[in-house]
Amino acid sequence: VQLVESGGGSVQAGGSLRLSCEGSGFTDSNYCMGWFRQAPGKELEWVSGINSGGGSTYYLDSVKGRFTISRDNAKNTVYLQMNSLKPEDTAMYYCAADRYCTSATITTEMTYRYWGQGTQVTVS
Repeated sequence: VQLVESGGGSVQAGGSLRLSCEGSGFTDSNYCMGWFRQAPGKELEWVSGINSGGGSTYYLDSVKGRFTISRDNAKNTVYLQMNSLKPEDTAMYYCAADRYCTSATITTEMTYRYWGQGTQVTVS
């Protein structure tokens, strides 16, 4: 399984970006997906997650109402629409995938076996 993120960039505060994470090597769509971020000098932070069917979504409190996670299983792609961006959203953003997660574990780094290489988001 490989995950490739795209869509990062530099925007002004209040702007929007849409991150994409395309997966390959999946045998089916029964994977939960997550987005994490890491700012310079800080630990990796979970941002959002979505179950395999897309019916359940989860968000870090600080991004609720601003970010929206979604997935298109036909394209093996998960998206993170980020609106009203703030300077504190500046980080490298990573997507992650795994077959086995629950509502309790979807927020945990250790849950995910597969990771992308990251895409940089800079908000000024």
